[in-house]
Amino acid sequence: MQRDEGEDPQKSLNYQIQRRTMSTSKSNRAETDFPHIVFAKDIVPTDHPGVTDHVEAFTKQICEVIVGKNQAVKLAVACLLARGHLLIEDIPGVGKTTLSQALARSLALAFQRIQFTSDLLPADILGNSIFDRAEQRFVFHRGPLFSQVVLIDEVNRTTAKTQSALLEAMEEQRISVDGMTYDLPEPFFVVATQNPQHAVGTFPLPESQLDRFLMRIELGVPDRTSERAMLLGMDRREMLKELKPVMSPQTLIEIQDNVRKVHASPALLDYLQDLLDASRQRHITGLSPRAGLALLHASQAWALMHGREMLLPEDIQAVGMAVMAHRLGHDLEQSGQSGRTLADNLLHTVPVP
Repeated sequence: MQRDEGEDPQKSLNYQIQRRTMSTSKSNRAETDFPHIVFAKDIVPTDHPGVTDHVEAFTKQICEVIVGKNQAVKLAVACLLARGHLLIEDIPGVGKTTLSQALARSLALAFQRIQFTSDLLPADILGNSIFDRAEQRFVFHRGPLFSQVVLIDEVNRTTAKTQSALLEAMEEQRISVDGMTYDLPEPFFVVATQNPQHAVGTFPLPESQLDRFLMRIELGVPDRTSERAMLLGMDRREMLKELKPVMSPQTLIEIQDNVRKVHASPALLDYLQDLLDASRQRHITGLSPRAGLALLHASQAWALMHGREMLLPEDIQAVGMAVMAHRLGHDLEQSGQSGRTLADNLLHTVPVP
């Protein structure tokens, strides 16, 4: 994107979100549009200092709950801004559920948690049509999937039939039941947790389902200093109750719209396509065109988070592992050329323009 020579360069680094034009005062507008939301640090929906300020406040608040995992938190935020869905694969007890709840509370989004089990049916998450005797017709009762942030806990503990029920919801942001189509709310963000495949009672996710997740991340255990701070600090459940939103849902949607406007130069797109071509030469299937779009959108979100209006190779490299590894294989179970190994090799061997 070109800018005039006389333009302030600092302003060009931050996208300014357009203010709403309303005749009432700031205080009245906040009370009218969002009467149920008490915003943290005096941030209200009508105050839009810039994308970077909002994202920094959002990320900082989550890092106060998930200590010692700043990089993983930033990747989760980038996934949300890129309108993707997040898969967290790790052992139990490292904060996967807490992270998803912190994301929802920091944005004043409706949150639902679904515990996947071996006997769960598609109707349990999508909803059911129940006959209403008074109206003499079937009425659809929406399931827990009709929320803005949906935590799918232990997604690989249920059968493929129920796992496949998520495909349309994640890709199209709508579901089809009994010949009717129902739109899901906006924004819509799925956070799924997955146990390692060697755990008892797990069903591996099919490749088509894995490809719907923009990123896969691992949290891991915190370092010794961060763990000590967590042991001496407030209980995480109490901290979640104290969290206040740092931006409104409408502001989040506006930021998501700006992600796609981050400029990608021809040279940068050449580098991205070189990564895709190299993966197809070194892997039995390689990265799909959908994976290429995922890598582009995640990189745009990362650049926007850091106040840049154009992509750099460093942006692709920062999100590349989280976007590519799960599409190239399950690295936690396979030895040798695992997905993580292949993704790391691509990022280190494909020449940067």
